[in-house]
Amino acid sequence: MSCELAAIHLHAYLDGELDAAGAANFEQHLRACPECSSALAAEQSLRETLSRAQLYERAPGRLRNHIRKNRPHSSVAEAPKSATWQWLAVAAVLVLAALLGRELVGLFHARSERSVLALAAVDAHLRSLQPGHLTDVPSSDQHTVKPWFDGKVDFAPTVRDFAADGFPLIGGRLDVLAGRTAAALVYGRRKHVVNVFVMESSNASAPAGAGELHGYHWLCWQKDGFTYIAVSDAAPEDLLQLRDLFL
Repeated sequence: MSCELAAIHLHAYLDGELDAAGAANFEQHLRACPECSSALAAEQSLRETLSRAQLYERAPGRLRNHIRKNRPHSSVAEAPKSATWQWLAVAAVLVLAALLGRELVGLFHARSERSVLALAAVDAHLRSLQPGHLTDVPSSDQHTVKPWFDGKVDFAPTVRDFAADGFPLIGGRLDVLAGRTAAALVYGRRKHVVNVFVMESSNASAPAGAGELHGYHWLCWQKDGFTYIAVSDAAPEDLLQLRDLFL
C-alpha cells in the first residue's frame, strides 16, 4: 500500500496500541481514504479467517497425564547430560520456529496484499458499471485502444481483441487500484462485462489467485512483469479462459 499513514498506524490500530486521540484521528482518516479502508477490511478478514481456522488442537487431559506418568526418570548422574540434550532440543525448536515464522509472515503478507488488490478491483468494477464510467476510449479496435494509453500510464499494456474467442473488446479507461494507476481493458462475455486491470508488478512475488467478493468473481495472474486482475459476474471458467488467452 502506498498510503504512509496506513503503513504506520494500520496494525497499531488493529492491535489496540493507539491512544484514544490516535485512534480517533486514524478513524477520521479511514473515512476519507479508500485505500486504508480496503487495507483495514482485508486485514480484519484475514484475522477472522485465521481465528476460525483453529489451527491448533489441545491434547486431551488423559493423554497428558499418561505421558507424565510414563516419562522415564533420569538419575542424578544423568542429569547434566539430560539437561544438555534438553537445551539442544529447545534451541532446535527455536530455530525451526524462527524459520517457520518467517515463511508464515511472508505468506500472510502475500495473502493480505492479494486481498487488498481483489477488494479494490471489485470496487473499481462496480464503479465502472455506473452510467458513463465503463470506458474512456470506447472501441473494439486494439490499435485504437492501445495508443490511447500512451502518456497516461508509465507502461504499455498489452491490448488484444478476443472477439473470435467470445471476448470482444469494448474499450479501455484509466483506473486506480489500491493507490496504483491501472489500465482497465473492458471486454464483453455474452451479456456480461469483464474488466481486466493491468499494472506493473511491484515485486517478483506479486500475488496470484482467485475468489469471489460481493457476488463477483476475480482472477489474478502475472506475466512479463505485469499484474493482471479480471473481475466479472461471469462464470469463473470464463475468467480462466480469458486468462489463458492473455497467456
